[in-house]
Amino acid sequence: MDLRSTAQDVHRCDLCETAIVHSYCDICHFNLCKPCIGDHISDGYLKHAIVPFKERRSTIIYPKCETHPHKNCKFQCDDCNNIFVCSSCTASKQHKGHSFVEVTEVYKTKKEVLKKDIKELENHISPTYENIALELEQTLANLDGGYEKLTITMSKQGEEWHREIDIIINKMKTEIGEIKVQHREILQKHLNQITQIQSVIKQSLLAIREIEKSIEVSSTIEYSSRISEFSKIPPKVQVSLPTFIPKPIDHEKLYSLFGQITPLSTATEDNILFLNQPNTTVRELLDEPEFFRTIQIGHEYLCSVTCLNEDKIWTSGTPNEIKCFNSKGSLLQTIQIKSGSCPYDIAVDSDGYLLYSDWSTRSVYKVKNEQTKKLIRLQGWGPSQLCVTSTGDLLVTMFSDDYIQSKVVHYSGSSEKLTIQFDDEGKPLYSGNGYVKYITENRNHDICVADSWAGAVVVVNQDGKLRWRYTGHPSTTKNKPFSPWGITTDSQSHILTSDSGNHCIHILDQNGQFLRYIDNCDLEDPRDLCVDNNDNLFVCENNKGNVKKIKYLK
Repeated sequence: MDLRSTAQDVHRCDLCETAIVHSYCDICHFNLCKPCIGDHISDGYLKHAIVPFKERRSTIIYPKCETHPHKNCKFQCDDCNNIFVCSSCTASKQHKGHSFVEVTEVYKTKKEVLKKDIKELENHISPTYENIALELEQTLANLDGGYEKLTITMSKQGEEWHREIDIIINKMKTEIGEIKVQHREILQKHLNQITQIQSVIKQSLLAIREIEKSIEVSSTIEYSSRISEFSKIPPKVQVSLPTFIPKPIDHEKLYSLFGQITPLSTATEDNILFLNQPNTTVRELLDEPEFFRTIQIGHEYLCSVTCLNEDKIWTSGTPNEIKCFNSKGSLLQTIQIKSGSCPYDIAVDSDGYLLYSDWSTRSVYKVKNEQTKKLIRLQGWGPSQLCVTSTGDLLVTMFSDDYIQSKVVHYSGSSEKLTIQFDDEGKPLYSGNGYVKYITENRNHDICVADSWAGAVVVVNQDGKLRWRYTGHPSTTKNKPFSPWGITTDSQSHILTSDSGNHCIHILDQNGQFLRYIDNCDLEDPRDLCVDNNDNLFVCENNKGNVKKIKYLK
């Protein structure tokens, strides 16, 4: 049927119910024809917004103030958990001295998040799940063929053994059938899991589209993105077919020598999706790392460097400043720390907002829309280094006020999720002192800490269980004790840590095996490290106040 040639309902005026609609009241949500516009706006209600019908629902609807019912809430109070307030509330004693944000700005920001999430769901996440499902379906479809080849090979071997081995053949075929059932169940279970997540994503996408179309401020602002949750793709299940290994005939050891069926082999492989990045491929280390450029930062002492992508590089150091540069070294922004102290560390969250730790106030802060908000306040402990995880959580290294203890705390928002301080024997994982302990998360979710005082890289899993320690690599050219400071990881799950005393960088695999040094780029007192989304390495030179950009992967 051609919809263009079928009869369609015409929008009519809600007042006279006969004339064709011409305009729309965005406040009252009324369809209006030209003659009825005057009647509608003359009803004594002062607030009307008449717009062309095609531009209907272009005026956003503000929440009504609970304290002043006749006023709309056009602000949010930053100091009162972002509650909606009207203009009268902002001048009240209850909100005296508080800072406010215009609802329209938050509304616009959230709308951009909605658009971004829809784009990521449609262009990246959903297609990724579809590919996984197709791959599993294809594997299941080819399963019978693979097992049929096994049984044919086995039958040919059986023909050579004649009647005396028929019982053994049947027994092993039964064993193959049982393994096949297990194989199918494992793949089907994983397919069901992927299909279920796909369904949830589709439902979420529908809900987001409804919010995107809506002009309700509350529903839009209350929207919470699930991109980080959906981006954490379940581990890829790898199940290999069993093999049949024929053996020479020996009548005395008939069963054992007829052949062997390997057990069903099941392995999992982390299947991580990184948004706004190309699919990760295997990249080998360069034989000789390549030095790109030096960025003159201007700090007296340069302590930290971080970047979310290659466009913006954040640095901190003395005096009490945080600076933002582009990849060519041009200064984009400078932030002064109000306390007057040099921030211990900086990080950038998944939304691109800056975080920094201030030991003098025992707090971690978030800079959003040029406003600084306290995110975490500690008692008895001072925050040191920061790391934003792949799920958007925050890892903070900290030490006690008496400099005796150190620990890592995993936060979700401002709430503690996990404290990592001792091993299974109750011994401290980290040295107890005021030395900074840089921290990073690897792609397998291991938490890696550079403990310079202990001369070790300490790696625990996401549950805080010790995996391994790295205490340096024997070398005839490195004559000073291993002293790791900065630490970062790349797309290949390599761990890179700066060895300040030996003016080099150690590259390790995810299991702590030494791979090689970066020691050909004239590094001097390297401290903090970070990599961008193209695996370019940025290295702080503490005393020089420079950042060096280095390429080390092919």
